[in-house]
Amino acid sequence: MLIFVFPLNCRRAHTLTVLFSLTCALGYVTLLEETPQDTAYNTKRGIVASILVFLCFGVTQAKDGPFSRPHPAYWRFWLCVSVVYELFLIFILFQTVHDGRQFMKYIDPNLGIPLPERDYGGNCLIYDPGNETDPYHNIWDKLDGFVPAHFLGWYLKTLMIRDWWMCMIISVMFEFLEYSLEHQLPNFSECWWDHWIMDVIICNGLGIYCGMKTLSWLSLKTYKWQGLWNIPTYKGKMKRIVFQFTPYSWVKFEWKPASSLRRWLAVCGIIFIFLLAELNTFYLKFVLWMPPEHYLVLLRLVFFVNVGGVAMREIYDFMDDPKFYKKLGQQAWLVAAITATEFLIVVKYDPYTLTLSLPFYITQCWILGIILVLTWTMWRFFIRDITMRYKEIRRQKQEHRHEKDKCLSNGDRRSPILDEQSGNELREGKL
Repeated sequence: MLIFVFPLNCRRAHTLTVLFSLTCALGYVTLLEETPQDTAYNTKRGIVASILVFLCFGVTQAKDGPFSRPHPAYWRFWLCVSVVYELFLIFILFQTVHDGRQFMKYIDPNLGIPLPERDYGGNCLIYDPGNETDPYHNIWDKLDGFVPAHFLGWYLKTLMIRDWWMCMIISVMFEFLEYSLEHQLPNFSECWWDHWIMDVIICNGLGIYCGMKTLSWLSLKTYKWQGLWNIPTYKGKMKRIVFQFTPYSWVKFEWKPASSLRRWLAVCGIIFIFLLAELNTFYLKFVLWMPPEHYLVLLRLVFFVNVGGVAMREIYDFMDDPKFYKKLGQQAWLVAAITATEFLIVVKYDPYTLTLSLPFYITQCWILGIILVLTWTMWRFFIRDITMRYKEIRRQKQEHRHEKDKCLSNGDRRSPILDEQSGNELREGKL
């Protein structure tokens, strides 16, 4: 445990220690443990052992990312987990639909069975006069475990994105996506007040507000670190241990999407990846027949919480200083690849659901929104710039013409005097 509280310059990779421990463990299994005759069990254990060996290698040998707290090895671990998860997704992608779904039984025997999707719509009356026992039963029915999950999720997303506007745009756009895709997944069918009051205002809005308050505290905090053994008091030591789980330093994200076309496209890409990852959560469990409360769904969310913050920092560094950061960070690259692979699995496993045509009015709304975004992009980064450049050139020409006229006007006023002086000089020369 002391490795988490040592100063940064006292940390060691412990490569030899890990290698020795790993070799001893493999030697014990090889020499002292009798191999069972169960092929399925041996296959599972071999796969798990292979993953553990890769994680041990990555934790000690992988390149460090931008974060160093609570320990660089912690973030190297999640980087290696990203590689393992991406390889698992690739394996699922290359299976047939039936084999891929039945393969999930090797992880949990309860999987591989079609599950009905829960419909959150239905009776949308806030006050139901027909139910005399509990007229507010519709509200209580919607208050399940996903309400605190929404709040906590958006609190953590705010810590990743570090921008109020981007968080609100993603939150509102996802509700529009749920409206648009409820004909594909009944899980998206919710009451209007569930969309806008419980989700956007209460859960998401409160999570974003608390996240922004935390960001404000972190930006004002003094980052001056002292070694644990240099702190004299017990209270100071405990405070130092707690602060080990806070950032080593703080970088404020200033996305500035309207400053250039490159940053605008990058911010739009970030929003798109976020929304696609959110949709993948629902579509993946739909096509792989996983219930919403299954531990694999929760593990995926925990995974994205840990890798998302690193990925956003790497993306921001790559955008903000492309001369220093010449390539996209490793964690950001993996998160983008994972999101794309998840979507490809959804496309392959249930193309029928994805190709269900949107209602006409939904299509009209999205076409109008896309046209507005494209129009604003053309105006802001092309038409506006050309117009401003033309006005600047015209202003410079007018100033140049004004100065030239001024010089000519001053020259005409001085011409009689110059003629008289030159005439006197000529007469004196003749004399």
